[in-house]
Amino acid sequence: MHNAGSHRQANGVTLQRIDTRHWWRDAVIYQVYVRSFLDSTGDGVGDLAGVRAGLPYLKKLGVDGIWLSPFYPSPQHDHGYDVADYCDVDPLFGDLAEFDLLVAAARRLGVKVLLDIVPNHCSSEHPWFREALAAGPGSPARARFHFADGRGPGGCEPPNNWHAMFGGPAWSRVTEPDGRPGQWYLHMFTPEQPDWNWRTPEVAAEFDRVLRFWLDRGADGFRIDVAAGLFKHPELPDSPDPEADARTRDSVNPLAWNQPEVHGVWRHWRAVCEEYTARDGRERLLVGEVSVPTAREHARYVRPDELHQAFFFDLLSAPWSADAFRKVVSEAMQDIAGTGSTVTWVLNNHDQVRTVTRYGEPATGGSGLGTSRARAAALLMLALPGATYIYQGEELGLPEVVDLPDDVLTDPIFRRTGSRARIRDGCRVPLPWSGQASPFGFTSGAEGAKPWLPQPDYFAEYATDRALADTRSFWHLYRDGLQLRSALPQLGEGTLRWLDSPPGVLAFARGDGLICAVNFGTAPVPAPVPGTPLLASGPCPAGVLPGSTSAWWLSDL
Repeated sequence: MHNAGSHRQANGVTLQRIDTRHWWRDAVIYQVYVRSFLDSTGDGVGDLAGVRAGLPYLKKLGVDGIWLSPFYPSPQHDHGYDVADYCDVDPLFGDLAEFDLLVAAARRLGVKVLLDIVPNHCSSEHPWFREALAAGPGSPARARFHFADGRGPGGCEPPNNWHAMFGGPAWSRVTEPDGRPGQWYLHMFTPEQPDWNWRTPEVAAEFDRVLRFWLDRGADGFRIDVAAGLFKHPELPDSPDPEADARTRDSVNPLAWNQPEVHGVWRHWRAVCEEYTARDGRERLLVGEVSVPTAREHARYVRPDELHQAFFFDLLSAPWSADAFRKVVSEAMQDIAGTGSTVTWVLNNHDQVRTVTRYGEPATGGSGLGTSRARAAALLMLALPGATYIYQGEELGLPEVVDLPDDVLTDPIFRRTGSRARIRDGCRVPLPWSGQASPFGFTSGAEGAKPWLPQPDYFAEYATDRALADTRSFWHLYRDGLQLRSALPQLGEGTLRWLDSPPGVLAFARGDGLICAVNFGTAPVPAPVPGTPLLASGPCPAGVLPGSTSAWWLSDL
């Protein structure tokens, strides 16, 4: 946490930073996709030691913390989101001793460490699921999951018509211990990821143990996967639109997601975190992956006794339009900030097409419309009151890798559907660190070592050593934005007031004197504030706001 009343120079302007009571309210967290961050062993897969080696880079960027993708023992059917043991480290990524070293190194640098926890489902290789298969119908072991008899002759059809988000039926039939076809089990993602049954108290008790295990080892909190999940409708009825989840690749089946009982879990987890905070004064954080239809429903998850934060994905999914961005920002500020929490803004993550490509960048490297828009959106996001999460490589301006050959794709969506639409491997290609050819410093292996996903040749243009040396790079835009952010007061508690602006332009004032304007169009417009801006996403002469550009000023407007 910043020191109360501290002064800081930012782009030649002296600003006073006023402390907020809770560090997380205006924090900037960097999402580390561990297998693609930095490889310390030469096997082509990133690991915890690689994350530890990269901490100085992240500290220099200016983030407040990191969120680590799952590193637990797993058969890796969904890259660790199929957890076989919640209280250990997969040898692919290191061990518990290496985790402890990482936490200690982060603590010395003042960087928080959040872990990704997966409470909706586990791996089909989890000991409890194996026990359930062996125990047979009606057993307490099966009650930990959703086992049910099938419909139709001999139970040959699934218990209901739900489809999994990653394609195909949401049910798989098991062979019973006596060798006969038997019951079916529910998996809202893949057959290798059976859903927990949170109506069984033993499941809640087990996750209480998991939380305490990692909090005792120094974790600063958790990113909660599928936080609107956990509970299913108790009768498991048919859905009026059974393919909605697969079609949208989102949690939209109202019978499988966003059940009212889930809020009791988050109240209990919040109490566990508060218990640890009371012991040593170090506040722990819960941030949820909450996908619900409206900002108003989203707000229910961040009430004062539930999650501290929940990702607000509407900004990520908004088209490049001033009207669309204004609508989602206004709804978030009204409904979410109104709970007493702050909005948790995000433009990229490990499941989505990167902004540079999403906003119009060609499929190869180089500058273009997508680049300009992604830079402008980044500066807008960093100006909004609340917290921000940055996905690794976002600060380098990496585009989506859209031409990976079929034989290297690992996303279960592709394996289950055969379709390249919506696959996620393109945003997970390992980071380029240095050099002119793959592996671009990602792996320390011998010559010829290959990253787990191939890096395109044009990644040379985005390598971190090149980005740090070029003051016009994405990296410097993010670093300068984070420096100014940390110097400005009232980030977490800030207000937002829209200013009159031409069509296609958004301009707003915050309570601390920061003015941010974004030109979503292509033609220049008069700037809302005279003079040279403090920071701009591209060349920005005094008095003018060029197209596809955002800028910050200090003013008493």
